[in-house]
Amino acid sequence: MVSILTGSEATGTQSDPWPAPLARQPVEAVVAVPGSKSGTNRALVLAALANGTSRLRGALRSRDTLLMAGVLRTLGIEVSTEGPDWVVHGHPTPSAAPTARAECGNAGTVARFTPALATLTRGDVVFDGDARMRERPLTPLLGALRELGAEIDGDRMPFTVHGRGRLRGGEVIVDASHSSQLVSGLLLASPHYDTGVTVVHRGSRLPSAPYLDMTVADLRAAGATVEVDAVCSPAAGPVADTRRWRVEPGRPTAADRTIEPDMNSAAAFLAAAVATGGRVMISDWPESTEQPGRLLPDLLVAMGGTARRTSAGLEITGAGAVHGIDVDLSDFGEAAPILTALAVLADSPSRLRGIAHLRLQETDRLAALALELGRLGARITVADDGLAISPAPLHGARLDPHADHRLAMAYAVVGLVVPGIVIDDIATTGKTVPDFPEMWTAMLDQ
Repeated sequence: MVSILTGSEATGTQSDPWPAPLARQPVEAVVAVPGSKSGTNRALVLAALANGTSRLRGALRSRDTLLMAGVLRTLGIEVSTEGPDWVVHGHPTPSAAPTARAECGNAGTVARFTPALATLTRGDVVFDGDARMRERPLTPLLGALRELGAEIDGDRMPFTVHGRGRLRGGEVIVDASHSSQLVSGLLLASPHYDTGVTVVHRGSRLPSAPYLDMTVADLRAAGATVEVDAVCSPAAGPVADTRRWRVEPGRPTAADRTIEPDMNSAAAFLAAAVATGGRVMISDWPESTEQPGRLLPDLLVAMGGTARRTSAGLEITGAGAVHGIDVDLSDFGEAAPILTALAVLADSPSRLRGIAHLRLQETDRLAALALELGRLGARITVADDGLAISPAPLHGARLDPHADHRLAMAYAVVGLVVPGIVIDDIATTGKTVPDFPEMWTAMLDQ
């Protein structure tokens, strides 16, 4: 059974009730969002084992990336900051401190990307995290690492990796149906395995597949040789999925890198334009990207906005009405909380499909969205694979984000239109947007 944690249960802190600001007029703003969490943590991992020093510009400095830096230091990697930049002094065979303890919080990227690195260090490392992280899927990853030659005690947090300075590598089959991070966690350190690695996902449809495109692109940018094959298996059913990644052994190179803005974090600000009939521009939106957030503009257009790319960034303009949407979000489940926020404001029903895996995120996002937005009067039904939302009159209420940054941001979007919404534990947004309350208020003041 997967539980829904409140903010205080997950973080050990008291809730800090935050009255969500009401938009008195259509929002008109230009917003610069922080660097991508996914991009920052992938870059930190690749830089950690590179031969030389890497500088990461525009990198995110939030709870999740600070946790990643802390775990890398635990593994013997020198990570520092110089002004806004991260500086990583890579080491191909670092040594962990005796009785090292890697604290992962509730960061999936940290918990899933760093155990493979720990096998390449010399020393024993105990991995642990927040109460919710102890429930999130790790067993397929740890089992796969054992098949590749790792010595690991335990299948869930807390578990211990006995680093021996090397990992044999080889071929492994893993069911990553619950999280694409399980595959990324095997691939990112794989150039350092003795024989490289071949990872085969075999199971139901792989969720959030574009994140694996990010992993492959980052590996190639670091000099790794990566081959990718994807084959559907109709005989096993319409959602059966078999994919294969092969990474050759080698030594990734250190390099300076600029991290893209986080498109997932941009979603709430762009949704503000659709919700209020206003206009919001996200500056420095990349012309091309592997981030799943590249799908966001079309989704917002389907719900009543218009999108325009300029040399300055991406601009979304609302039309004064929000429309329902029927969409498969298998590739972009991160958008579900914000789209749900818009859907409860819409003039027609919505159906968000392909997001059963969100039950295993920072909280059970499907149950939490239905429960909390239901306090406003929203009509949300949890289905096997997602959510069904029907128009209903809304009123104010106090909402708990359940220690989930994306839920807190979604509530803030609804609060632009519905008076009297108070959000507990708004500080949970610090997981990816350290200054979210200030940025949200500043958006409304422009």
